[in-house]
Amino acid sequence: MFMNSKETTPKEEKMATLTTTTPIEQLSNDEILRYSRHLIMPEVAMEGQLKLKQAKVLCIGAGGLGTPLALYLAAAGVGTLGIVDFDVVDFTNLQRQIIHDTDDVGRLKLDSARDTIRDINPNVEVIPYETRLTSDNALDIFRDYDIVADGTDNFPTRYLVNDACVLLGKPNVYGSIFRFEGQASVFYAQEGPCYRCLYPEPPPPGLVPSCAEGGVLGVLPGIVGSLQALEVIKLILGKGDPLIGRLLLFDALHLKFRELKLRKNPECPVCGTHPTITKLIDYEEFCGIRGEEHVPETKVPEISATEVKKMSDESQPFVLIDVREPHEYDICNIPGAKLIPLGEVPKRMHELNSADEIVVHCRSGVRSAKAVEFLMQAGFRRIYNLKSGVLAWARDV
Repeated sequence: MFMNSKETTPKEEKMATLTTTTPIEQLSNDEILRYSRHLIMPEVAMEGQLKLKQAKVLCIGAGGLGTPLALYLAAAGVGTLGIVDFDVVDFTNLQRQIIHDTDDVGRLKLDSARDTIRDINPNVEVIPYETRLTSDNALDIFRDYDIVADGTDNFPTRYLVNDACVLLGKPNVYGSIFRFEGQASVFYAQEGPCYRCLYPEPPPPGLVPSCAEGGVLGVLPGIVGSLQALEVIKLILGKGDPLIGRLLLFDALHLKFRELKLRKNPECPVCGTHPTITKLIDYEEFCGIRGEEHVPETKVPEISATEVKKMSDESQPFVLIDVREPHEYDICNIPGAKLIPLGEVPKRMHELNSADEIVVHCRSGVRSAKAVEFLMQAGFRRIYNLKSGVLAWARDV
């Protein structure tokens, strides 16, 4: 048996208590061969590999970040992987979510991910949770896991994951990506700050575009998700210096890493000295959104794609405005549409005549609803939001 002769520091000993340290089973001959490159490392050895086998890690999402996260944790020998996801594989996922392949399009991501993990390492138990993570089920799902790894791409779920981890005393291995930039950290309230210490309040709805709207370089989630997997493994082994109290920033375009020191906020409402959040709340209400397809609270007049097509076919006079970004317009556009990106609407509304009938659209109807709301406040009355935007036009027209 390989022995670990390296002395551990008090910090490493404390980290090691995150998972069971008493071996309850041994490695099979197949596992000894499979993990042989781990076993010859004094920082891992037999003791560490058994810790990995006994560990239970919950992955939130089987998408861009969840893909490398689950793949590398499975390959490393993490014994139990829980995966929370309710989405199906879309053709647009394949550019970055390499746990799925072309034949998986239309399948549940959970089923695809489980099959791929089984092919990589049949010793890993995969526990699927085909559900949307909510305040009602998060604590019950999290409770049986040692570590939670957050691979989500929306603010309500990030705050939900953070608060549930704080309330249960679990470490939250965090990652986020956008275009060419990524972030990673470990939020563990027992040892350092939590996500709310860094971001006390979410950004205004619509300010930060999703990956579906802003795009993401396909290789980027592979890099950031692998960093998350690395942090999970370090926590399980109780080795090294985890990203607790540190935020790692990655700029893929210029290949630069930066690090920000984070401090625990004594006034934090969930992990501070006198917490005011002692149970999970309504995070969609807290973030002021209801998902990517949500239209603002103020009801705006809507028109369907088929109605707009009929107006065009019958040569009814109207003005069609596209409030997406130029690069989105270049990919696809509705013939005859005038491009005025949402951020330019206030300074370019003089180009519009309030007497005209106007139809405004974007990708899904969210940004265009905001433009319509703004223009209505400016006095435009004959104005409509194209319901579900270009997506509806592509589907119905």
